[in-house]
Amino acid sequence: MSATAQRPTEELPDTGWTRRQWGVLLVLCGAIFLEGIDVAMLNVALPSIRADLGLSTGSLQWVMSAYVLGYGGFMLLGGRAADLFGRRQMFVFWLSVFLVFSGLGGFATEGWTLIVARFVTGVAAAFMTPAGLSIITTGFAEGPQRNKALLFYSGTAAGGFSVGLVVGGLLTSVGWRWVFFAPVVLSALILAAALAFVPKSARPERVAGQGFDLWGGVTITSAIVLLVLGVERATHTSGAWTAATVGAGLVMLAAFVAVERRSAAPLVRLGILRAGSLVRANLAGLLFAAGFFGFQFLVVLYLQELREWSTLQTSFAMLIMGIDAILSPLLTPRLVNRYGNARVIFGGLLLAALAYALFLPVAADWTYAMMLPSLVVVGLAFSLAYGPLTIVATEGVAEQEQGLAGALLYTSFQFGAALGLSAVTAVNVAATASGSPAAMLDGYRAALWVPLAAALLAAVISAFGLRTRRSALPEPVVAPSLRA
Repeated sequence: MSATAQRPTEELPDTGWTRRQWGVLLVLCGAIFLEGIDVAMLNVALPSIRADLGLSTGSLQWVMSAYVLGYGGFMLLGGRAADLFGRRQMFVFWLSVFLVFSGLGGFATEGWTLIVARFVTGVAAAFMTPAGLSIITTGFAEGPQRNKALLFYSGTAAGGFSVGLVVGGLLTSVGWRWVFFAPVVLSALILAAALAFVPKSARPERVAGQGFDLWGGVTITSAIVLLVLGVERATHTSGAWTAATVGAGLVMLAAFVAVERRSAAPLVRLGILRAGSLVRANLAGLLFAAGFFGFQFLVVLYLQELREWSTLQTSFAMLIMGIDAILSPLLTPRLVNRYGNARVIFGGLLLAALAYALFLPVAADWTYAMMLPSLVVVGLAFSLAYGPLTIVATEGVAEQEQGLAGALLYTSFQFGAALGLSAVTAVNVAATASGSPAAMLDGYRAALWVPLAAALLAAVISAFGLRTRRSALPEPVVAPSLRA
């Protein structure tokens, strides 16, 4: 474990960043902000898109599901591609793809064109995001310098989603197509800055005889796409279809493991999963994302369906959760430096559980002041958990596997989000006996136990890291004859 986590100190060390490092960090923070604001704005614009294009409920669901499939399904492949083909190259190319297809989404006149555009945009984000994270983890020295950079980065990601809720509402009031055109402008600015600030990275050299693990890429991408699809569509289709899809995903996952065990140059070196700290971070991240997104979804339903608040009112009400964008770079680095990552993560997960528990007795006549404690505590919990989880998941990983480590974590976040949304939807539907306000309230209260349980389980998992000193990760494969 780094000195930051092993020997807490009273004072926050000087980061000592160079001007180029500041420029690189601003570019990458801009990119993760772009990804967050893009998703949030689309959530707000969906009703307007449905009305204008005449989409059915199923088609409207696919507008969101297509992005989730592209983003979650190709993330692992994208992370490894950054390690193999150059981080800057992957970041710049896929940011350009993101720009183009976001714009094409704004010109869509039929549902299927919008769905295709969102799928490709999701794939672009899947390659762009881990490349950006690995540029940070390889460009800043491990320890306080990298930790603070990652906390700035995670705070910006949270800020993008929070700001996107409000900006999306404002843009949708002008016209939903601006929800797609606005990211084009931001993407172009980030792309220009990336070409100026992000240093060129040499394409990593490979050992003679090693090639790209094509079958590993095919099997893992197929497995994740099928698993995410099964979870994402679980509440919109039959149980038999869900079971078949998830079963096919598990079969492909087993095939992937078999391929990787025999590959001379595996896409995912299975030995990286022997590190307890990395596995704990990914499991806790999956459950944390499940709880966070599930809770957020339920709050939106409560405010808009039961309380009949407008989209803009709901967006402004939830903006307070964006407090993590301020706390992540200002408060969290000091707490991490003093108490270590493991304790800060554990505290953040307990706060998340507290926030969800405070919302359990929600009533039909709650004032905003009664909701506020939960929303504030959720923002605080996110600021304490998200950044340090990113640090632990990438700490001690060899430079040539930083893209892979970041992709594993983001895949966990994305799959957790899909799982949480599906679970709370299923419980909410099952517990809602009718369309009356009282029945709707019963459904929300029952579904709120899902994020609470997820946060508590994540806290239990993270607790195993409180007294465990992280050992160095097993070394990556460096020759064709070696196996994970």
